[in-house]
Amino acid sequence: MRIISGDWRSRPLKAPKGDTTRPTADRTREALFSMLISRIGSFEDLQILDLFSGSGALGLEALSRGAAHCTFVEQDSYALKALEHNITMLNANATVKKSSVLTLGQAPSKFDIVFLDPPYQSGAAVVALEKLQRFDWIAPSAWISVETDRDETPRPKGYIVEKERNIGKAKISLFRPITAHQ
Repeated sequence: MRIISGDWRSRPLKAPKGDTTRPTADRTREALFSMLISRIGSFEDLQILDLFSGSGALGLEALSRGAAHCTFVEQDSYALKALEHNITMLNANATVKKSSVLTLGQAPSKFDIVFLDPPYQSGAAVVALEKLQRFDWIAPSAWISVETDRDETPRPKGYIVEKERNIGKAKISLFRPITAHQ
């Protein structure tokens, strides 16, 4: 696993021990970032939220491409060790919240890009997105990426689907808050 593009291109990332975390494959990340770049143009100065972050590969990729800051949320102890190692190794501008995504309260700020990579077939993405909207984590013009099993079709209330793409066993769904279309 490595950073694909940007300032930290080709830098290796440490993956968590065990099998409770499923890192996003390089090919899937490459497709996701291509989808996002074609829509937003640049990550420069954006605020990133990486939920169910595991190794932090998605948020770190965004930082490598110029994002201003990333907040990572993870609760698994092995994943936290790998995540903290990767942040330190890259000297990344990041904050780590050691908690369940589902127990987050009021937002510290609004985020421009939100990555969710929950356990497949868990339904956690829909629950998390609806909660994030209630607690004001999502900027009105935000882009949200949800990685699921290719057979899942998440449809959180308050969001519209902009694009879905199957990549191997995974599906990437890009959402926007309904307010972005008003």
